Amino acid sequence: MSIVQPKVKSDKKADKFISGAPDAHPHVAGIPKGKKRQISLTIKPELLMAIDEISRETGQTRAGLIGMAIYRLVKRYRMRAEAEQSMSQRT
Repeated sequence: MSIVQPKVKSDKKADKFISGAPDAHPHVAGIPKGKKRQISLTIKPELLMAIDEISRETGQTRAGLIGMAIYRLVKRYRMRAEAEQSMSQRT
């Protein structure tokens, strides 16, 4: 004789309550600022001076430069991860 789990009925009120819990969704760090999030960043003084120099030379803001650098890092990381996954699927 096998064990069979009973079918669970969907309770819309309970589902709504559970989905409204603070831990129901992944936590997004930072303070909302429009469509972006403000974070705190600790950086070596030499690196900050270099960023400020590039900022002056390019006319971009410090935040813009840092955001662009992070964007490029994430893009490169994801491309590398996709390539590795593609290679592993071939073997």
